[in-house]
Amino acid sequence: MRPINLEKLSLKDLQELELRVEKAIAEAKAKERVELKAEIEKMVADRGFSINDVFAPKRAVAKTRSAAAKYANPEDPSQTWTGRGRKPNWLVAKLQDGANIDDFLI
Repeated sequence: MRPINLEKLSLKDLQELELRVEKAIAEAKAKERVELKAEIEKMVADRGFSINDVFAPKRAVAKTRSAAAKYANPEDPSQTWTGRGRKPNWLVAKLQDGANIDDFLI
């Protein structure tokens, strides 16, 4: 490959060259990826395994259940708190007024 004198190229030509190089790099990576995948599949098959035996799919992560409400505001029972995370403002205000947290247990 003969060298390119970049200093003689215009900005437009340099940008066009850059796009062509980026496209060539992407195509080369894609080609290598396909070749590597075929090579790995052959290696796995030669040893009597399948791809899924070697590269098992990830297990599904168990969904966590939401916790049941443990505390409720007696003035507005729709305002509840599970006891996890930051205390709600209504509970903080009541505790600052001298209430005991056990007074709000459901």
